[in-house]
Formats: sequence, structure tokens, C-alpha cells
Amino acid sequence: MNYVLYFVTKSTEVYLLADEKTNVVETPEIDPASREYVYENRRYVGMKETIWYVVYDMCQSFNIDSFNDRFITSILQIDLDYQTIVSVFNGFWDVINDIFTAAIVEKTRTRWGKFKPYLVGLGIPGTLGTCFYWLLPMFFKGKGARDVTKFITYFLLAIVREGAGTFRAIAKTGMLATITPHPVDRTRLITVAEFFSGLLGEKLPQQILTVLIDLIGNKVINLSYTSTFMFMGNFTAIVSGVASLIFCVMTRERVLQSVETPSVMQSLKSVVNNKPILLLTLSETLSNFSVGGSINDYYIDVLNFASMTMVAGIPGAIINPFSFSLVPWFRRKFSTKTLYLLGTKSQPLLDIPVFLIGMIGGKHNGIYKKVLPMFFVMAIKEAIFMVFWGVRRVIPSEMYNESMDYCEWKNGYRTEAMTSVARDLTKKLASIANSALSLQLKKLIGYDISSYTRGEAQTDNTKFGLFAMATIIPTVTGLLGIIPILFYDLSGEKRERMYAELLARREEASKLAMSGDKDAMEQLAKEQLAVASQNKDL
Repeated sequence: MNYVLYFVTKSTEVYLLADEKTNVVETPEIDPASREYVYENRRYVGMKETIWYVVYDMCQSFNIDSFNDRFITSILQIDLDYQTIVSVFNGFWDVINDIFTAAIVEKTRTRWGKFKPYLVGLGIPGTLGTCFYWLLPMFFKGKGARDVTKFITYFLLAIVREGAGTFRAIAKTGMLATITPHPVDRTRLITVAEFFSGLLGEKLPQQILTVLIDLIGNKVINLSYTSTFMFMGNFTAIVSGVASLIFCVMTRERVLQSVETPSVMQSLKSVVNNKPILLLTLSETLSNFSVGGSINDYYIDVLNFASMTMVAGIPGAIINPFSFSLVPWFRRKFSTKTLYLLGTKSQPLLDIPVFLIGMIGGKHNGIYKKVLPMFFVMAIKEAIFMVFWGVRRVIPSEMYNESMDYCEWKNGYRTEAMTSVARDLTKKLASIANSALSLQLKKLIGYDISSYTRGEAQTDNTKFGLFAMATIIPTVTGLLGIIPILFYDLSGEKRERMYAELLARREEASKLAMSGDKDAMEQLAKEQLAVASQNKDL
């Protein structure tokens, strides 16, 4: 088995490949005044692995999940109260299974790595489960919205999919942190993947589906909404599943895991004393508590133009690829905290003028009902938003991976799985409340779940409610996420010190790994577990 380890001495950068033969290549001394010397041009991930990571990342967003609420409500036709029950129960189940799943993954040590076995093992069952999910309307054709059998099937499938999805999500997040130990190499990989995902894969299935919806609604093609959703759901699931399996074969984990695995309590403690991850989690939790509705509901039920999301997004789509080239410039000009806020809060802030402009003419006769003026408003909004798209996709991932390195620095061991859970735990609690409130708000405005399939229009009050739920309501409830990130301080000298010390530790670990002295490795792991007591000031 091959291990790639990276370490830095005081004045010499060393690349060490452990294989049948040991090759050590020294590079010229680096100016100590350059504090970023550790991160400049180190690459561990080759071209082939980069390509398949990009394909994998693209296919993770190659789906029609943005239309999931529409599918459940108008195609499968599950009563809104029933949906609320499933949403709340599944949300709490998600929170509970996250902790146990993380504990299982954290204890995993195999010849293939810590996370890869779960991506491979759940690839085929997960794909089949997703396919069955999108085929549910075929099995319950003609059943009413409050049919008990349909409700129970949907309920059980939601639980199973959530459990399997937790393993995949934790494994995917952890894999990124272990593919390369090099922060800039990792950021480079994220940037390339996000660039191509945004350019080719991310919104393509959704855009195709919106066009099909409009063509069916205007009787241009003789297809049903139900068959269209089932086909697109299954097609995207199969493509995504195959890409995931190939990615697992083509990549490998490089960050050396400690021999001594932390206990569940140690893993939980590592999260509690990890200030960066706590701040990121709290920010995302408050941001996630953005009660509102889908923009697709507004486009379909108010404007009667499902493909508005594609048409209005054309200017933004042109800007999208270039936004990633702006990331280095933004990094030179602004702090990480500022970039995080620019990336994550630009969209809700832009929704404020969209709402105000849409309300010109009043609640019942506002221009929010008119396709042409709203096209220009939405196109301008998307164009401005896409300027910050690269920052939005790169910076949060970079900050999150830094928080995992912080865990290793402070505690002497890595807990990617539990850290991943921590990021999602409270955020999911907010999502439970958000989903339940959004569904009930939809019911409050009088949304008719059968109007989509019958071709009937929603009432004027309902249309206004859908517009507000897509714009101003989530903005008002979601901007509190700004506050926690203002206290994020893993930057400057503190960040540089962290990586310098981490690399020194990895140098010692790599030497022991080369020697084959298992006793010494175990002793080193135990010593690193005691690091926490020495780093109380961090």
C-alpha cells in the first residue's frame, strides 16, 4: 500500500513517497520571510485523479432535487400535513443517525482508507433507492393525497434514504480532507471542481426539466408531467451513481490517520473545543433558518414560465466561469470573513430589491405577475450574484477544511466524521423547523396541491404569497447568519503557526512510518492524543 506524506523542516521542503523504494527529493531553500512558503506550488493530486474528482463533483449536483418539493406535492400528491410529519420525523432521525454514523466512520481503518469503503459500499444500494423513489407515482397512480399506504411507503423510503445519505455525505466531506494534506492543493482541487460543476453539470438537469414542463404545459409535446419526472429522476440518479463508483476506484486517501483512534467522547470534545467549526456551524444554522418557498413554485404558479430559471440565468451563466478566476483577486483584497459573507449572503441581500421592484403596482397587480419585467429583474440579480459564485463555492469549503486541520492541531488527532456531523447537526435542526414552517406557510396562503396536474391557476393571494416566500421572507429570516462569522479568527499568524506545527508533526510520523516500527507509531499516536492539554490557549 502506498502512502504519500508531506512535511517541512525549518528550511527545506521535502516530498516523500513511501513505496517499494523510498525516494526523497530536496528542493532549494525557501525565504523564511515568505510566510506562505509551505503552500505555494505543492501538488499531490495528479491529472487523472483531478479529472475524476471533477466528474464526481459535477455528478453530485447532476440531479433534479430542486424540484423535489414539487414532485412530492404535485406529482406524488402527498398531503401537506403528511409532508410536515415526514419532514419533522426525518429531520430528527437525520440528527440522531448522524452521531452514530460519525462514530462508526471515525473508527474505520482499512487498507482502502477511512472513507472510501462507504462511498463504494453504498453506491449501488443508494442509486437503486433513489431510482425507486422517483418511480413512486407509478405504484400509487390514482391514490388520494391522504392515502395511508402511499404515506407509509414515502415515510419509510425517506428514512432509509436519509440513513444511507448520511454515510455518503460524511464520507464525501471527509474524503476531500484526506485526498491531499496540502491546503492550497486542496483549494485548487475545490476550485477546479466547482468551476466545471457550475459550467457543465450543476443546473443542466433542472434546466432541461423546466423546458420540458413548459413544453408539456403548452401542449407542444405529448408527454405527462409524471413520466417526465420519473425519467429525469432515474436518469440523473444512474449517471451520478456510476460516476461515484469510478471516482472511488481512481482516487486515494493520503492524509495519514492516527493508529490510536479517538473515543466517541474525545470526538465529541474535539468538536466542542473547535471554535472555527462552532462559528461556521452556528452561521450556517442561522442562515438555514430561512423560512420560504421554492423559486420554481413562483415561476410555475405565478409566471406560468417554468424555464424562466434558465432564460433569466443566461447572463449569470456567462459570468459563472469567470467568477472562479476572480477568487484569487478577491482573496488579495478582502479577508476570509468578508469573502464568506460576500459569497453566502449576496443572494438574500439581492432578493430585497427584487421584492421591492416586484411590488410596484401593489399586492394584486404588481409587476411580479408580469413575465417581461421580472425577466430583466431576475436576469440582473443572477448576473450580480454570479460575480460572487466562485467565492461562494470555494471559501466555505476552504474554511471548513481548515477547521478539520485545526482539530488535528489542537487535539492531536483528526475527527473528520464527527466534525462533518457537527457542521450539519444544528443546521439540520434549523432545517426541520424551516421545512415544517414553510409547508404550513404554503398551506396558510391557500396553495392547491392539485392545481398543477389539473392545469388550474392559484388564487391572487396565493400568488402573492409564493412571490414573498421566494424573495423577502427567506431574506428576513436568514440574515442572522452574518453575526457568528464576524468572530472567526483562524487567519494570519495563527493559521501560519497551525500549518507549520502540523507539518512538523507529520514529518515525525512519516519517519516512523518508513521505519516500520509499529510500537513507536502507537506511542506517537498516544502522545498526540495528549496534545489537547498543552493547547488550551488555542
